[in-house]
Amino acid sequence: MSAQIIFDYFPNLTATQQQQFEALEALYTEWNTKINVISRKDIDQLYCHHILHSLAIAKIIRFRPGTTVMDLGTGGGFPGIPLAILFPEVQFHLIDSIGKKIRVATAVAEAIGLKNVTLAHRNAIEEKGKFDFVVSRAVMPMPDLVRLVRKNIAKHPQRNSLPNGVIALKGGDLQAELSTFKNSSETWEIAPFFTDEFFETKQVAYVSVH
Repeated sequence: MSAQIIFDYFPNLTATQQQQFEALEALYTEWNTKINVISRKDIDQLYCHHILHSLAIAKIIRFRPGTTVMDLGTGGGFPGIPLAILFPEVQFHLIDSIGKKIRVATAVAEAIGLKNVTLAHRNAIEEKGKFDFVVSRAVMPMPDLVRLVRKNIAKHPQRNSLPNGVIALKGGDLQAELSTFKNSSETWEIAPFFTDEFFETKQVAYVSVH
C-alpha cells in the first residue's frame, strides 16, 4: 500500500508534505531492519495501520497554528510524525522511555526535514513541559494517562475547537475506561472517516483537562 491512500483522504497537501509522506516507507522499512519499532508483518501496512491511523486525530481537530502537542510513548514516531507533517505550524514534542525507539523517530524526522518536532528519551513523570494537547496511541488506559499528564496540560485560554486535553487512539469498548470522565470526554468512531476494515473497531478518545 502506497502513500496514495494518504493523498486520497487528505487531498490538499503541499508538494513538500506529499514528498515527506512518500519518504516514510523507505525510512521505516530500513530502520525496522535494525531496530524493530513496527511488527514485521505490519510494515507492509505502514500507510494504513500507522500513518493513516495517526491522522485520524486530524479528522477530529485541526490544530491551529501555534498549538503545542506532546506525543507520549511515540515509539517510532506515531502519531507525532504524521501529524507534524500535516500541521507544519504546530509544535510537536515526542517522548518515549525506550531510547532506541526515539533514535528511529529522530532519524526519520531529520531525514524528511521536519522543523516543528523535538524528541526526547524520557518518561512522562520526568517531562516538565506544558502543552495544549497530549496525544497517544493506546499506551495505557485513559484514567492512568490523564493522571500522568495532567501536569503537562497548559492552562491558558482555549485556542482550538476543543479545550486543552488528552487525545488518544483507541480500540474496543471504551465505556468503562471513560466512565470517570462523563462530562469531559468524547469519542469518535474512525470508520466513517476511513473505509479500510482495519478501522472498524478503532476510535479517537478525548478528555478535557482543566
